[in-house]
Amino acid sequence: MANILVIDDERSIRNTLKDILEYEDHKVFLAENGTLGIESFQKDKIDLVLCDIKMPEMDGIEVLEKITELNNDVPVVMISGHGNIETAVESIKKGAYDFISKPLDLNRLLVTVKNALERTDLVQETKRLKKKISRKYDIIGESGAIVKVKDMISKVAPTDARVLITGGNGSGKELVARWLHDQSNRSSGPFVEVNCAAIPSELIESELFGHEKGAFTSAIKQRKGKFEQAEGGTIFLDEIGDMSLAAQAKVLRALQENKISRVGSDKDIHVDVRILAATNKDLKTEIEEKKFREDLYHRLSVILIHVPALNDRKEDIPLLVGHFNELICGEYGQPKKVITPDAIKALQDINWTGNIREFRNVVERLIILCDKQITGKDVEAFAAPISK
Repeated sequence: MANILVIDDERSIRNTLKDILEYEDHKVFLAENGTLGIESFQKDKIDLVLCDIKMPEMDGIEVLEKITELNNDVPVVMISGHGNIETAVESIKKGAYDFISKPLDLNRLLVTVKNALERTDLVQETKRLKKKISRKYDIIGESGAIVKVKDMISKVAPTDARVLITGGNGSGKELVARWLHDQSNRSSGPFVEVNCAAIPSELIESELFGHEKGAFTSAIKQRKGKFEQAEGGTIFLDEIGDMSLAAQAKVLRALQENKISRVGSDKDIHVDVRILAATNKDLKTEIEEKKFREDLYHRLSVILIHVPALNDRKEDIPLLVGHFNELICGEYGQPKKVITPDAIKALQDINWTGNIREFRNVVERLIILCDKQITGKDVEAFAAPISK
């Protein structure tokens, strides 16, 4: 059942629509002019608006503009007895979901209402999922070290500057990369992640730059690489310190010329991507040992962001506990656990060599194994022995 607002200056039309929609189990609100319609829209939780175009004082287009300004997620279906192509086009341009001419076709009306409400459900579900995903990638903390990282992100994200993110395993380098993308002018484009450490050296070039059919034995068809997939967006080269020297040379060319060539082809392909890279290695040491190209390092490190270890910001642990408690319990569909002060203290006493990744796993373990309350003894029993 949905709340539907009908705005029309003809009483017979209002009553007819009310009877039809209530028969379909919807709750109907009626307004005889635009002013009353907007008042009802602001007061009642409306899911769909049916609005006449030709009305005294305030016409339907003005009502549409005001409703769209108030909440553009609510679909508005325009109705008119003076229907023509120009009016319909203007309505759609102003944000209307659809346009129906009088006399009303009952089947057309009900189909339009059904589709509009499904669209509303889809918009709300998409927002819910986006919120869930964004919360998954939150950078939690108020310590000086984390505030410094967030400030750096806010300054660098709107630019196209290349960024090298450093930090230990599990410290949150991917979160920084995602924040840089989400706050950039490329946020509507793709975010393509490549784990350079997980791809065999003989396959890394094909993975990054793609290949032509027949380029090697298993190349049974043409394939776009990660650089092409990231067109207009961001490519994140995680653990770039593990990339082979041959692949490094090709990445360097892509950075210098904004061009790539697929394996098995001599044709250049222009790419428009922002490059973010991350590593848990000391690249300067890798350069001295001839394992990493110095020219590539300087190309990647226009901006350097270091993600601190959890051991260096233990004052953030209470916030992190609360965040993961809510997130994980939400995923499992259960009430949040009560975390006692001695449990927080016990968690702060642990040496977190695995950083945030290890910490999240421990919190999840505690949530699964403990009852409604997590105490210091629970932490000692289920967390500390595994972490030491």
